[in-house]
This record gives sequence, structure tokens and C-alpha cells, in this order.
Amino acid sequence: MIILLAILVLVVVVLLASTLTVGTRRRLRRKRAGRAELTRPPSPPPPAPPSTEVGPAAPPEARPDAPPSTEVGPAAPPEARPDAFEPTPQEVPPSLLPAEGQPPSFRERLGKARGLFGQYVGSIRSRGGIDQASWDDLEEVLIKADVGVSTTASLLEDLRDQVQTQHMNDPDALVDALKERLIEIVGGSERSLNFEPGIPNVWLFVGVNGVGKTTTIGKVARRQVALGRSVVLAAGDTFRAAAADQLGRWADRVGADLVRGSEGGDPGSVVFDAVQRAASHHADLVLADTAGRLHTKVNLMKELEKIRRVADRPPGKVTEVLLVVDATTGQNGMMQARQFTDAAQVTGVVLTKLDGTARGGIVVAIQRELGVPVKLVGLGEGADDLVEFSPEDFVDAIFS
Repeated sequence: MIILLAILVLVVVVLLASTLTVGTRRRLRRKRAGRAELTRPPSPPPPAPPSTEVGPAAPPEARPDAPPSTEVGPAAPPEARPDAFEPTPQEVPPSLLPAEGQPPSFRERLGKARGLFGQYVGSIRSRGGIDQASWDDLEEVLIKADVGVSTTASLLEDLRDQVQTQHMNDPDALVDALKERLIEIVGGSERSLNFEPGIPNVWLFVGVNGVGKTTTIGKVARRQVALGRSVVLAAGDTFRAAAADQLGRWADRVGADLVRGSEGGDPGSVVFDAVQRAASHHADLVLADTAGRLHTKVNLMKELEKIRRVADRPPGKVTEVLLVVDATTGQNGMMQARQFTDAAQVTGVVLTKLDGTARGGIVVAIQRELGVPVKLVGLGEGADDLVEFSPEDFVDAIFS
């Protein structure tokens, strides 16, 4: 009995010791974990998700690792992009060209010349009679309009005689007399373009660079094709490749044939080949471009004489030599007209850019001093803005 009680006590003591040991170990582990938690460095916060907010991008210099921008913006100008090129504009097929419409009017296009004359004419009309100030105003406006000194002096002398003979003292009558006198000066010549059926007619176009000679040829070709004539264009300006290219585009537009030579070649041979082409194809007309010769170079003017002789050989015949003059050049255009008239026997003048200047009086100077009629005038940049010169419409437009 005593033995059993001892064994029971021993078992109870062992169980209690075991329970105390397990609890002690658990408490020690919790204490150690607490101390470790206090001494451990704080963990970094988790990375934030990428922002979806749209805002201005950082400049490239602030983001060296940024990829190249794909933003679409205005293209760099050609000079900033050496690999860029400008495509050649497509020419409009002849079938899509606008039909011949109403030509521009002198009154509509000569606003600058009318503005110049209007200032002085208004001053003359406002006076009670004809006095010295009236004559001074007339002289000044005629000189400014590039009528020329000699032509102005002759014109005023004739008007003074008329005023004295008719005892005229009405300013309006003086202005009317001036208009009539101007019409007489510029209207006394035949202005139609010469054409002889049955042979290849050759029209030579001469003039210095920059006056619009090649463009004028294209516009004349357009007019002649519209009249039902077959046309051959001769690119006789062999010293300027752009001139031949430009003439080629006009040939495509209007349905004309083109003859061109090698760059720097003999212009006379190009004109000769064009005449032969016209003869073999029974074409009516050869429109021949020539180099923009400086009128101060005697040897170059001699070359123009040679081109004319070549073009005038059978089967062709030169029926027109048209001098193209820029109206904005004023009296310098008169000097050109004198030189070219002597070298190439000019038969008519084409006055370009008349709508862009107040110096329309060059028409009067050319007609009176050279006796060469102004046959065509340019009243704009459009294909149909080259029109026949009308003395009455011209004078009426600058005085209205």
C-alpha cells in the first residue's frame, strides 16, 4: 500500500515538472521573439503601383534613360532635313484644264497705274482753270509713269498748242485731250500676230532673264492651240536647264510638241531641228525660246542675229520676233527694247506684269520712240491672263 502511494506521488511530480518545463520554454521563446522584433530594422514599404495620371512628359535632358519620343509634330523644314526632297508637282492633263473664259479686264487689273494717275488728275480737275500748276502736275505724273522725258515733252507741247488754239480753260477738257492724245500714240499700229498659212511659221521670243519669257511662250502656245493650230516648242535656252524643263511642262499641258537639245548646246541647232520637226509633222507654228541675253553684251546679241537667220531658212519663216519686257523695270525696259530691236528685228512687244506696277506709261514710250507695237500684255499670273493690248481700254483704265 505504501509502495503504491509512493509511485502515485512520483507520477504527479513528474507531470507537474514536465508542464512547468513546457510553459517555461514557451515564455522564453516569446521573450526572445519580442527582443528580436525590437532590434530588427524596419522593412521598407512595398513599392507604389505606377501612376496612371496623364501629365506633361519630362524634358529629354531630365530623363536620360527615356526612350526616343514618338510625339507627332510639325515636320522640320527642308533645309533642316538634308534627306528631304520636294516632289515635282503633277501637271494638270490638258483635258482637265479650264476652258477659255472671260479674259481679265484692264479696268480690273490696272489699279496701281490708275491710283497714280488718279491723284494728279483729281488735283487738275479741282482747279477753276488751267494754270501752270496744271502743267506741272501733268509733267510729273507722266514722268513717274515712265512715259519718258522726250515723249512727255513732246506730248505736253502738243497739248499746249491745242489749249491755245481752242482757247481752252476747262480742266476736264484738258484731261480729255490728254486721253485722246495717248490713244493716238499707242493705237496707230497693227497689233495682230502675223501668221502665214501653209508653212511652218516661226515666232522667236527674246528678252533678258527674269522677264517671264518662258512662261509667256507657254501662254501663247495655249492660246494658239485653242485656235486649232498645231504647235512645236523649241527650247532654245540651252544655257539654263530649268527653262527647257519648264517649257516641257507647258508642252505637256497644252498638247504641243517639244524639241530640246543638250545643255550648253548650240541654240541655233535646236531652232533648226524644231523647224524640221514642224515641217515633217505639218505643224503650223514654232514658238522658239532663246537665252536671256544681257543686252549689254555685243557678242551675245550677235548670236541672236544668227538664230534669227537659221530660223528664217526654208521650210520655215520668221513671221514674228516678240520682245518680252517686264513692265516693272520702267525705262530700263526701254533700253532693252532698243538693243533687241537692232539685233533681232523685233516686230512686237509682250509687256508682262503690267498689273503689278504703276509704270504703265512704258507702253507709250515704246510705241512712240521705237515704233514697235505692244501686242500682248500680262494682267496676272493665270494661264488666261495674257491678253491682246487694247489702247482704248488701257487709257480708259488708268484715267477712270
